[in-house]
Amino acid sequence: MRFRHYTLLLPLAFLCTLAAPGQALLPSEEQILANLRYRVLQLREADMEVQPLVASAFEGFHQGTLIVDGSQPLHFLVSDKTAHVLFLLSPAAIDVGLPVDSVTTLLEEERRLARIEEEKRYKALLQLSDGMASRGPGDAPVTIFEFSDFQCPYCARAFTTIEELLKQYPEDIRFVYLHLPLSHHEWAKPAAIAAVCAANQSEEAFWALHDSYFRNQREVTRENVIEISRRYLQGSGIDLGVWAECASNTASEDYWSAASAVEASVEAAGSEFGITGTPGFFVNGRLLYGAQSIEAFEALIDEFLHKPDPE
Repeated sequence: MRFRHYTLLLPLAFLCTLAAPGQALLPSEEQILANLRYRVLQLREADMEVQPLVASAFEGFHQGTLIVDGSQPLHFLVSDKTAHVLFLLSPAAIDVGLPVDSVTTLLEEERRLARIEEEKRYKALLQLSDGMASRGPGDAPVTIFEFSDFQCPYCARAFTTIEELLKQYPEDIRFVYLHLPLSHHEWAKPAAIAAVCAANQSEEAFWALHDSYFRNQREVTRENVIEISRRYLQGSGIDLGVWAECASNTASEDYWSAASAVEASVEAAGSEFGITGTPGFFVNGRLLYGAQSIEAFEALIDEFLHKPDPE
């Protein structure tokens, strides 16, 4: 990730806060780095270097240079009288007055609270997905939950990533698909209902539809979704008559039961988990939004595989 992605997200006010009597006014390079990581979320995992401060042409300020992830140098001014950094290309200032040990303590507390929230989300996701089809060992240490839409092109891209991860971590991850058909995708909701109807009879039948929808998105339409789904289910071993009644007879109890299950997933995605677009992933309880690279998933999976159990 390059620095150009975060420059517009810096704070937008130049604040002047007098230092306490006797406090060192000019922060060290280490202190500047620590505060930047704390104040700017996009810099938390960045590889950053602050070069030694030098005198500037502006009275009361020293000049510094920040390099992020090997990008072009970004110059800034730091006040000799207040502990604030002003970036030359932004109307922004960042308070860098906190001592390094204070920043460390604050970040540790943030991580502790984040772990608690992750555990809450993880338990809620397990409850929401109870009884749903899944891939991978039931006792896998890492579960990937995906809120997805069968018609979404980015979800089709993510499908291939998940396939590769399941091959790469056969004993370590479990995958659960959660429905979030978007309203502007005309065949996504009928497909989701058809998939729930298939899952009512067989997990294998659900995955047959899941895989076929993503591999053949361009051939599915609102008009042919039921017909083509029946074709995908040939050889699955389920009762196709029962499935068709559930998937297409809008007057049947089974249809409304399946539709309600899809709506419950959609409602939970937005109101409980804050997911409004697809694909939206949770690795255990950690959010990973969008069609991310396989490396992004690997980093989270490896972190969970090696982290100690939460207290």
